Amino acid sequence: MQQHTDLPKSKIDRSAPWVKKIALFFTSQTISMFGSSVVQFALIWYITRTSGSGVIVAVSTIFAFLPQVLISLFAGVWADRYDRKKLIILADASIAVTTLVLAMLMIAGYQSVWMMVLTGAIRSVGAGIQAPAVNALVPQIVPKEHLVRVNGVNSTMRALVNLAAPAVGGAVLSFGPVYFVMFIDLLTAVIGIGILLFIKIPAHERALQIKTEKTDYLADLKQGVKYALSSSFIRRLLIAYALFMILAVPGTVMNVLYVTRVFGDEYWKLTFNEIAFFVGMTVGGLAVAAWGGFKNRLVTLMLGSCVFGVCTLVIGLLESFIIYLIIIMIDGLSVPMLNIPVMTLLQEKVANEMQGRIFSLLQIAEVAFMMIGLLVFGPLADSMSLRILMIASGISLTVISVAMMGFKSFIKEGLPAPAES
Repeated sequence: MQQHTDLPKSKIDRSAPWVKKIALFFTSQTISMFGSSVVQFALIWYITRTSGSGVIVAVSTIFAFLPQVLISLFAGVWADRYDRKKLIILADASIAVTTLVLAMLMIAGYQSVWMMVLTGAIRSVGAGIQAPAVNALVPQIVPKEHLVRVNGVNSTMRALVNLAAPAVGGAVLSFGPVYFVMFIDLLTAVIGIGILLFIKIPAHERALQIKTEKTDYLADLKQGVKYALSSSFIRRLLIAYALFMILAVPGTVMNVLYVTRVFGDEYWKLTFNEIAFFVGMTVGGLAVAAWGGFKNRLVTLMLGSCVFGVCTLVIGLLESFIIYLIIIMIDGLSVPMLNIPVMTLLQEKVANEMQGRIFSLLQIAEVAFMMIGLLVFGPLADSMSLRILMIASGISLTVISVAMMGFKSFIKEGLPAPAES
């Protein structure tokens, strides 16, 4: 007989060897991410203020993420074939070198918007290699029963980084040239890589087999795609996540443009916009880490999507910047309720030797459908009111989230894996 049983929500033994290892790993990634986030905000703000165009903002965002889609399938196979720790170090180093080159060019007087766009595209190649390896490495270290809480802690650390990054970026841009932030990224990359080098993380079993077995790269790639397509759960989860990524574009990618058009383009307003959102994400991450979410992960996900949709709708109706900041904070609070269940479900249900490829498909779905959203909403933002776009996307997200709760065959798959009795 099979019955659904929840994974034990036991307290984490802080003296366990894996706790120190995952803490150091998250610390290295958090430090590295901080520098990358400062640069990301600086580039977005520079392009937005320089161009003031929805089309250019959309194009620059597409170029910043398109390379991730192109590299992701390869990166997923690499993460399942090779040492994930080494892949992360290689990707981080490549991003740092690209940033250094941009800084040197800007110092020499080259500050074209399109040079910024190109730099973002090159940096995203490194990010596309790094993300599947990082996500697949976590369950190599962390016991399955602690994944939700550990992912909650990681989400909180990332939110804190995104909270600090716009403040630092805004301060630097207010008092100095934009290339100053590039050197922050270079320093944090060196520190992050240095910490990671000293963490002992054995290569996963599949990577060790590659050293002694001759395998077909294309066969591995096809196997990953077949694995995803043959699973009704993974297919439905990717579709649900893709729908969210399309409809969330006005409330996420275009909120900077919304602030500049509705409330003004002062750096302090852009800074508080980012800070408010990531304060919400920090609180949301801490809440999920402490709470663990609903027993059914998909119920947590749909609730987060619904809250995000309602907040986006309300934003389109606001006149006060102060109230806007409160709502965007609640918006941010809902994001961990979306990201953490998706991450945890895949880490729990997908075989470790397949996780690199599956997480690369998740990244492809996330980025590709966000780009589709940008191709739709970018031109619309230059031909109609952003308020209307916020309201329309908010209503759509809310209705779809509520409707999906009615698909019982899908929702029940968010329960913990069946256990033999």
